[in-house]
Amino acid sequence: MGGHKYHFNPETLCFEPKKKKAGISVLLIAGFLGFFILASIAISTLFVSHFDTAEMKSLRKENSQLLSQYNFLNSKLGQIETVLDEIQNRDDNIYRVVFGKNPIPESVRKAGFGGTDKYAELGAFTDAELVTNTSKKIDIISKQAYIQAKSYEEVLNLALKKDQELSSTPAIMPISNKDLDFTSSGWGMRMHPVYHVRMFHWGLDFVASTGTKVYATGDGVVSATQSIGDGHGKHIIINHGFGYKTLYAHLSKFNVKPGDKIKRGQVIGFVGCTGTSTAPHLHYEVYKDGKNVDPKYYFFKDLTPDKFDELVARSTNNGRSFD
Repeated sequence: MGGHKYHFNPETLCFEPKKKKAGISVLLIAGFLGFFILASIAISTLFVSHFDTAEMKSLRKENSQLLSQYNFLNSKLGQIETVLDEIQNRDDNIYRVVFGKNPIPESVRKAGFGGTDKYAELGAFTDAELVTNTSKKIDIISKQAYIQAKSYEEVLNLALKKDQELSSTPAIMPISNKDLDFTSSGWGMRMHPVYHVRMFHWGLDFVASTGTKVYATGDGVVSATQSIGDGHGKHIIINHGFGYKTLYAHLSKFNVKPGDKIKRGQVIGFVGCTGTSTAPHLHYEVYKDGKNVDPKYYFFKDLTPDKFDELVARSTNNGRSFD
């Protein structure tokens, strides 16, 4: 019967082959297709979840490299923080102390950045916490570096000012040792050689020949060159700034004029015997903040300790007075 199925037809009293139903075939085909589609989806999902595509592998590798770079960057930032802390410590406890300046408050150095909105947009990153912390650290280090730079700018200005102050402070003898005969009347009470009464001597007298060079003892500006007044005869007054002034009296002539800018060691005049004076010599005075101070404490630039002791001994008021 060739594989065909038959059934008995009572009307024809014969066996006739059975006819296949079209609906059943459609259902079978649809079922097969559905199973095939579901199986394909399942297989694709399984493949994707367990096997990376070339693009996915590339992205994963890139992410891994970025993460390594962030970790390396954080490590370097930590090293920078350590160095910056050391610089700040030296600045506060050495440099600023030298110039009498208060340390920068810790609250200023370590101040953060207000609010979290500044970093809100970084929350979309996969490693948001790492990226945000790194950004915060960079911002804080940048601010601390800026504060430190401004501090060093201030320290530099203080150093330049201190250098100028040191150059302006009276620090050498107004007459060279080789030209000096001796010192006579020093700072303190003594008998005036002309008035014959006890009077305070506000300076130090250097005995030398007429015409001996007189040197400025510090940088400054000539504020006066006068030929008369209170017994000083021809005298020069130099304003050194920083509260210092010096006076050079009984000169024979001037080598500068008012308004001249003077450098330490510059010849400003010459020894004479003008004014109330009994012999050629230089009367030298030092003023600090408007008050006379003992000049012998302002010869630290060109005298050894032994020479200084010798000067102190020779400048006592036991010697002869010339003004």
